[in-house]
Amino acid sequence: MSTERDLSVEEQKRKGLRVAFAVSIGFTFAVHAGAIVPFLGPLFAAQFLLGSSRPMPLGKTIGAAMVILIAGTAMMVLTNVLGDRPAPFLLMLGLIYFACFAAQSTGKGGPAVFLVLVVSIIVPLLGILNEELANSILSILVAGVLSGTVLMWLAHAVFPEPFFREVEAAPIHQRPLALERALANTVILLGSVVICLTSDNLTAAAVIPITVASLLGQLDVAASARAAIGLVLVNLFGGLLASIAYAALSLRPNLLSIFLIVFVVVLLIGGRAAARSKDAPVFAGALTTFLILFGLGVSPLPGSAAESFATRIVYVAAALIYALLFAAILWPRTGETKRISA
Repeated sequence: MSTERDLSVEEQKRKGLRVAFAVSIGFTFAVHAGAIVPFLGPLFAAQFLLGSSRPMPLGKTIGAAMVILIAGTAMMVLTNVLGDRPAPFLLMLGLIYFACFAAQSTGKGGPAVFLVLVVSIIVPLLGILNEELANSILSILVAGVLSGTVLMWLAHAVFPEPFFREVEAAPIHQRPLALERALANTVILLGSVVICLTSDNLTAAAVIPITVASLLGQLDVAASARAAIGLVLVNLFGGLLASIAYAALSLRPNLLSIFLIVFVVVLLIGGRAAARSKDAPVFAGALTTFLILFGLGVSPLPGSAAESFATRIVYVAAALIYALLFAAILWPRTGETKRISA
């Protein structure tokens, strides 16, 4: 038992180092290259690396990349065709979100489902709220997927998994399809998207819906109201770390500072997200919050610099409270959700 625990700890350390290395390298390079959405590639890489201790096989990697690119292309076409017709446009978005949440409810699909959900949020919002970005969304997605894939393989090359010993993976228990919860999650997420579309605030649009989608996935691990509140606090912690990181960067605004700051912060959060525990998705959500907020701080995205970090953290807090409140109201009353809302 002690040997298995030691091996599990060593595996967690390697996985945490891979995530910190890949995200910091990718983030620094994206900022240097002037990427409009510098957090996208590192976010993809983190999801790929946290999903498994082994690099995804080439076929599965290509498959996941193709799924994301196809989803991005489809969303771009959908936005161009129905963007000026709110009713059918929101209906189609709702169907896509419902399919993603239904797939998540079974425990299958891995990080690809969440990434498709992120793509289905980012593409319509950027395409409608900023005409300058509408024609470059697909290239942004291609760069994000390719860089995330390269970063995943690079991290495994630098911090390889030992071949002579392997910690047995915990079995994945297939869960029944939870259509009622998927429908409730769709309504909650779609409501946040509508709010962002009507407010015409690009920064809020980049923060609120993804935070809502992330928290809805994390709520599956909450067994009580106290645990659910803990989810909110941990995600806010990710936002506060982003604020502190940006303040530290302002003292020495250079690429080396970006690399060191992101490496240290992601090692702190990513190490917990890499653990074999039910709390790991919570810290993965905090990592997502950190990457989005810090990425917006250094991004050349039009209008992103006008928003203070305090305002962005308010967006995160509002998104978390919104998702938690409506999940308590709309989720079907099973034994689990009764404990969360109690």
